[in-house]
Amino acid sequence: MLLGEYSHVIDEKGRLVFPQKLRDGLGENIVICNGLEGCLFVYSQEEWAKFVAELESLPRMNKDARVFKRYFFGSASEGKLDGHRRVLIPPSLRKAANLEKDVVLVGVQDRVEIWDKACWEERSQISEEDLDAIAERMEAIGIRI
Repeated sequence: MLLGEYSHVIDEKGRLVFPQKLRDGLGENIVICNGLEGCLFVYSQEEWAKFVAELESLPRMNKDARVFKRYFFGSASEGKLDGHRRVLIPPSLRKAANLEKDVVLVGVQDRVEIWDKACWEERSQISEEDLDAIAERMEAIGIRI
């Protein structure tokens, strides 16, 4: 399981170091793609295959399904963590998530999210009132803390 929050820097060549704990959970071969809310998603090959299987179940003739598939598959890039635990983030993905230098990697169970640090600091702030409302909606779909 991928957990935790880690601050790092993308170097001038577009490479990003992954913390050992995240690297252990991802393995050497990964897939990076557009995420939601302005971040990138990083999957291990195994978790990417599960995600692909879910997307394959979407109806081909449904426009929303086509747009959704295009969004993820069109941006996807296979990567490999090198001996220094770095991976090259393609320029198109860096641009899509506004990643220039300071980033935050967040382990989110089955994937890692890569955020621009300023964006993460803004998005990760949540009021107790908002969290209570989210918890109520989660309980309505069967999730209990």
